[in-house]
Amino acid sequence: MQGLMAVFDKEFADHFGNRRFLILFALILLAGLSATYVAAQSIRGALTNEPNQQFVFLQLFTASSGVLPPFISFIGFLGPLVGIALGFDSINSEKSNGTLSRVLAQPIFRDSVINGKFLAGLATIAIMLVSIVLIVAGLGLRLIGVAPTVDEAARILLFLVIATAYVAFWMALSILFSILFRQTATSALAGVAAWIFFVFFVSMISGIVANALVPVGQDSPAEVVLAHEQVNQMVSRISPSTLFEEATITVLNPGVRTLGPMLVRDVVGMIPNPLSFAQSVLVIWPQIVGLIALTAVCFAISYAKFLREEIRA
Repeated sequence: MQGLMAVFDKEFADHFGNRRFLILFALILLAGLSATYVAAQSIRGALTNEPNQQFVFLQLFTASSGVLPPFISFIGFLGPLVGIALGFDSINSEKSNGTLSRVLAQPIFRDSVINGKFLAGLATIAIMLVSIVLIVAGLGLRLIGVAPTVDEAARILLFLVIATAYVAFWMALSILFSILFRQTATSALAGVAAWIFFVFFVSMISGIVANALVPVGQDSPAEVVLAHEQVNQMVSRISPSTLFEEATITVLNPGVRTLGPMLVRDVVGMIPNPLSFAQSVLVIWPQIVGLIALTAVCFAISYAKFLREEIRA
């Protein structure tokens, strides 16, 4: 694809020179360092009482003393804003400024433009997340003095892949809005509205749907309560935020053996804690595939729509 690297280099440089991105990067980094510091203090106290704990290093990303949420919660909450900021004006701003028609007048294919913008945003997201996790891990290593094992390093690496796919979904969705709407303010509001809906309202809707389909009361049998919770969980999984939360808590906490509600009799005979890395991947494989599929679908729609658009000087 002729011109792909030229578009990639230009967009990549623009992202790291964008004040919106730098502000969000600093915000997530500050929140992550604060959460890690608070978690490290509680971990050090727990190690004093029980020095032979397993997977201590992973607790830096999942532990919370109640003062601040854990590190993964900040990624799940603030990560979508980074994706939206990277993509909401990627197409319509260039249309408004007249630069897109001039770019396409050069020997650059139209698909190179959309592919270069997406790949530059994806590389920016990956570098941002890797940098933040390395800084957080370095601070945690300094505070607790416990190095990660090979299994813990593999889980952190998989967490980076999941987080990158999660933020990339929001970038792909915002690029789609940038193509569908002419005004950058409209595409930005659409992205924020989607973020609010998936993060806050889906959990409310899932509860309403579960109460309507499988109502429960104080005297309801365990099977009815289980069916109610299964419906609730199934509806909530339409949100990428739910998929991200389930995937990250499982990969960073080897003690999680199942993601759905279960009866006591179903737990008997299950694989004992903790799960190996491969077993944890099998548990969250549907969530990982779901996040990647959602990202691919959003980008595919954006790609098809952009190639069919009429762009005038």
